Amino acid sequence: MTTMSTSVAIGKKPDPVVLSETASAKVAQLLAEEEGGDDLALRVAVKPGGCSGYSYEMFFDSEQADDDIVRDFGGVKVLVDPTSAELLTGATLDYSDGLQDAGFHISNPNATRTCGCGSSFS
Repeated sequence: MTTMSTSVAIGKKPDPVVLSETASAKVAQLLAEEEGGDDLALRVAVKPGGCSGYSYEMFFDSEQADDDIVRDFGGVKVLVDPTSAELLTGATLDYSDGLQDAGFHISNPNATRTCGCGSSFS
């Protein structure tokens, strides 16, 4: 069972997404390997598209917008734009390193339907 990291609220809005300790550790490792990683944050976003209506995006970003919701999970800065935050509130980002389904996974209670690839939802 994976325990959840405690976030430090930098803004006043609720956490749009929570990172598990495993996900925080993996993102921190990837940032350490990235040139200029000290200036990067993990951006988690939702974009229209995918086979179920919306798709998740995660990437390292050096740009922070004034209206981004910013959280810190174990030293990992996470950015979420306000539109994505509405669709992600209550979601958890986890990481697994097993033989099957290895990688990052988002569990989103707002998703009423997901596709087989697990990358899109409605």
